[in-house]
This record gives sequence, structure tokens and C-alpha cells, in this order.
Amino acid sequence: MVETINGQAARAPITGISSMATRQVLAELAASYERRTGQAIAIESVGGVDAARRVEDAEVFDIVILAADAIERLAAAGCVDAASRVALARSGIAVAVAAGTTHPDIATEAALRDAILGARSIGYSTGPSGTHLLKLFERWGIDGQIASRIVKAPPGVPVGTLVARGEVALGFQQMSELIHVPSIDVLGELPAAVQSTTTFTAAICTLAREREAAQALLAFLASREADGAKLQNGMSPA
Repeated sequence: MVETINGQAARAPITGISSMATRQVLAELAASYERRTGQAIAIESVGGVDAARRVEDAEVFDIVILAADAIERLAAAGCVDAASRVALARSGIAVAVAAGTTHPDIATEAALRDAILGARSIGYSTGPSGTHLLKLFERWGIDGQIASRIVKAPPGVPVGTLVARGEVALGFQQMSELIHVPSIDVLGELPAAVQSTTTFTAAICTLAREREAAQALLAFLASREADGAKLQNGMSPA
């Protein structure tokens, strides 16, 4: 679709929706793409569950970027073009504490378990990292023991924000979501034995209005040119 501004043709913006985990990297890459091409991009970042629901409810977007399993469900429901799917980046789960507080040992599975058992409170998100953590607590047999100390961040609210405010002593979320939060110390990622890496995937929505422009944008987001921004934002290229 082409709009006219002051008598001159202007390209309509590409619209999209994503989870909070990719908010920063998408903002940087979208700005870079706009500078290079003149193509306006408007991507809204919200909680992943809300993003998927809005696409399922037929809200109009050109693209959607979510965890691969969420995109898979949207494709099965006919909400996105399955053939347009492209993996963009991977992110592991990291751990954070408030800046200046004691740094517990999380180097091994046993040390991480002990750190959780000793924490005043444990924060997690509604996204893939939170799902993984709850299963991990259950596997360790400590879910009942720590139930009263677990804090689930509201959709769209970074766990790091709760850590920075002192509402959570030990916070878990995607590295990409913790890395830029002020007033926290990121201890590092989970030990390999208990890590869960999420692949974030983009797809063109079935109701897309700017399909051709969206396809070009996805090609850029998946290109080697975008690798630097992903690495700087705590992710690895897919």
C-alpha cells in the first residue's frame, strides 16, 4: 500500500508485534533498516502470551516475532504464513541480583539449586524461561519448598525491574531481557546442564497488508548484517 504525503508517494509502515525478549534488538535493527531504505517500521513489544493472543484475535500486523513454538502454534491455526517463517536469534536464560548485593554461586547445577533454596525470593517471567524454571524446580523436588517465595512478573514487566526495585532477590529471564536493565548485576547464564535456549522466529501474518515489504525486512533481520546487534543484545544469531 502506498500513501501520499504532500503530493509525494510514501511507503506505508511495516507493522509488527513481538515479545519483550526481542524488543531492544528489533528496535536497533528496525532503526538501521529505516536509515538504509527509508521504509518506516512500527513494531510493538508486549508479553509473548499477549502478542500471540492478539494475532490469534485477528488484529492486523504484517509480521510477528515470538518463540519458535508460539509461531508454530500460530502457523497451525492459520494466523501466519508457515512458509514465511525464519529463525532470527537464540537466547539463553540468565540470572540477576540487585546491583551491589552478594553474588551467589551459579556455576554448577548443584550451586544454582542451593542459590535458589537460599534466596529470599525468586522471580521468573510468563515466557519460555519461566516455563522451563517451573519444570526445573519440579524436577529438583523443591517446587513445594519454595512456592511461597516465587514471584511471577506480570506480562510485559521485565523480571530485572523487580530485581532492581528489591521486590525479587534472584531473578531469571532471557539474557536479552536482563542485559540492559539498570541497577542489577547479571551473574551469567544457567549452567549448561540445566540451560534452555529459546529460538526466536519471525513470520508474516496472514492478514498482512505490506507482504512484499515485510518479506524484505525479514530477509534483513535474518542476514549476517544483523548479527552484530544480536550479539550486543545478549543473543546469538540463529
